[in-house]
Amino acid sequence: MKTFLQILFFFLLVTQICFAQWYPQNSDTTEILSSIHFEDANNGWIVGGSGIILHTTNGGQEWITQISGTTEGLASVHFTDINNGTAVGGAGTILRTVDGGQNWISQTTGTDNPLHGVFFIDVNNGWSVGGHPPFLTIRDDGRIILRTIDGGQNWISDENYVWGLRFCVSVYFTDANNGTAVGRRGTILRTVDGGQSWISQTSGTDLFLNGVYFTDANNGWIVGDNGTILHTTNGGVTFVEEEQIADLPTAYYLSNNFPNPFNPSTKIKYSVPQTSTVQMKVFDVLGKEIETLVNEEKPVGTYELNWNAANLPSGVYFYRLKAENFVQTRKMILLK
Repeated sequence: MKTFLQILFFFLLVTQICFAQWYPQNSDTTEILSSIHFEDANNGWIVGGSGIILHTTNGGQEWITQISGTTEGLASVHFTDINNGTAVGGAGTILRTVDGGQNWISQTTGTDNPLHGVFFIDVNNGWSVGGHPPFLTIRDDGRIILRTIDGGQNWISDENYVWGLRFCVSVYFTDANNGTAVGRRGTILRTVDGGQSWISQTSGTDLFLNGVYFTDANNGWIVGDNGTILHTTNGGVTFVEEEQIADLPTAYYLSNNFPNPFNPSTKIKYSVPQTSTVQMKVFDVLGKEIETLVNEEKPVGTYELNWNAANLPSGVYFYRLKAENFVQTRKMILLK
């Protein structure tokens, strides 16, 4: 009987896994849909081409078109609760709702540059980013970072950044002060004062960065073209890019970094012969912890990460790998 029950359980588990899938839902539109936001399991909004806005109150079983009042393409939507939301798009379009999208009101932005991303930390404090791609215009007066402290009644433009250098598509804040915006040619901008000032960070790539998410002020991820995933544990002082190599190692291993000396990035390879909780940290010559590069459970495999230390001074650093009963430390030299 026990064997039969085990077989039955296994069959049900495999069946559930095999038939788990994504089911199409009916949108009743052929427009390009650009952004989606759910406030809970039932209430969600989608925006897209020609100013289309769709809303569901039953988890997407039905999508109802809402009147946006614009034909400009909408690129991003964000809600802070089921009533208060903002959508942004072409020609500096910003739409605001305080009743769950039954009514969308156009707000004045002071720019006709397209806006690509929007994020609100609460009903009053929000940011939007955008700009013209350089191959579409010869203008150099694009305002690409807007912020509001009154729910969008007034949007303030940061004039310090030229669109050609700082064309951004996504923005994320963890609180009213700490935020990150990303975009073309590896652009990463960081603010610690609510967007009053932005500091450029080194991403280590020239690829287009499309999305950003932080769990707190220090720990975040950025994704972009060509499968790019960047990770930081110190608010962007340094970024790590990691990939898994097709390999089945038989022992724990930590390689010497390459190149060494390096400027500003270096590759570190390590192997995990069994599913393990892996931790890799970087220390300076005095033993002060600089950054956590890896701190998670890893399946069997060989991994290679690219550590970018462009914002650190020259000097000797140490990286240490800990996994199960394995501990190993190696030295590297940052030489600028």
